[in-house]
Amino acid sequence: MQRATASSRSGSDGDPPRGELTQLVHIGRQPIYDWSGHVVGYELLFRGAADEIEATRRSAYATSQVIVNAFTEFGLEQLVGGRKCFINLTRDFLVGDLPLPFDPDHAILEILETVEIDDTVIAGTARLVQQGYEIALDDFVFGLGHERLLGLAAYVKLDLLIREPEELAEVVDQVRRYSGVKLVAERVETEEHILLAKRFGFDLLQGYAVGRPQVLTAVSLSPSRLRRLELLGAVTAEDADIMKVSAIVRSDPALSYRVLRATNSAAAGLPRKVASVRDAVVLLGSVKIRQWAALMLVSDVAESASEEQLSSTMARARLCQTVAERLGLSGDAAFTVGLLAGVAELIAEPIAELASRLPLTVEVAEALIDGHGRLGQVLSVVRAYERADEQALSLSPVSSGELAKAYLAAVGWSMKTIEGALGPSAA
Repeated sequence: MQRATASSRSGSDGDPPRGELTQLVHIGRQPIYDWSGHVVGYELLFRGAADEIEATRRSAYATSQVIVNAFTEFGLEQLVGGRKCFINLTRDFLVGDLPLPFDPDHAILEILETVEIDDTVIAGTARLVQQGYEIALDDFVFGLGHERLLGLAAYVKLDLLIREPEELAEVVDQVRRYSGVKLVAERVETEEHILLAKRFGFDLLQGYAVGRPQVLTAVSLSPSRLRRLELLGAVTAEDADIMKVSAIVRSDPALSYRVLRATNSAAAGLPRKVASVRDAVVLLGSVKIRQWAALMLVSDVAESASEEQLSSTMARARLCQTVAERLGLSGDAAFTVGLLAGVAELIAEPIAELASRLPLTVEVAEALIDGHGRLGQVLSVVRAYERADEQALSLSPVSSGELAKAYLAAVGWSMKTIEGALGPSAA
């Protein structure tokens, strides 16, 4: 149900001017209630702005943005808190032209009433059900072909605002012939609608009378389009080189952050936490990485990255890696520490809050949050060098001369990396 929404912002009261490297991303969230008054799930909706009161797009672009933002920017736990999550799908996703990069237990797939139902859509939907996904039919109406999917559906949503009681009774009776289907009354906007839903035995309620939608906003980094293309090419290759894939992801701070968040979204059953971007790439695997890269390309928005900001973040990560390796520590883990420290500054988010949403090892998390451990020491040394803190540098296990050489090398590496990511015109 994508209709007018009430706006609720997690940040300021409007959209401030967007920075060159960051952007504001928005997502609509409308609660679905049971008869005891508990929220059993949320429908996630595309919103292009914090004050947008109506969905302006119902397309593959909109669905891709919702998926990418929900899983890699906000995080499902923050959005729905372990409850069910309903995501609208278009034909592209149902027939397999666009991938679903999340597991079946993460979301219920809602088939829009605008999808034309044919044999290809039915076959694709059946495949998704066989894979374990639950299907919901949105704004269900008999005669449009969607009745062919009733045997595959777990939820059927009926719009109370457009139906007379007699018509509603007939549709409910027909749907009830399919066992196991839950009926959702949507656009429940008055007390009379609530009574009508109760009279006909609906299982769940969605609409203004029980809970208005909110629009949530977060600050997001903008991954390089060229890096995403390069990543997609690398993971699509027949003999995908995991080292090359890892190097591409590491070369873009925003891409690194999204891969780490995607790992966290899929991490409920993972045997271990990750200490580096390479670990995240290995755990996700080339198939999932390819799916995320494809969706990020589909959800592409206008970007103008600041080379100076991006280069500074990459240089810090590289310097952390170099210092760590000279001290006999993991360069990958140190690179991740430096990278995430820079990301937190770019999106103006407390590092503790950012780290808590990522599947990081204790060593990496403590280095970021408290500066503890040897990785925390590495980050402290690099920060001291950046601000020319001579007193702090006097206690460094790496000499000032070595730091100066390593810093110049890191800056040179970051400039080459950014030019490769953004193209020569970025200079």
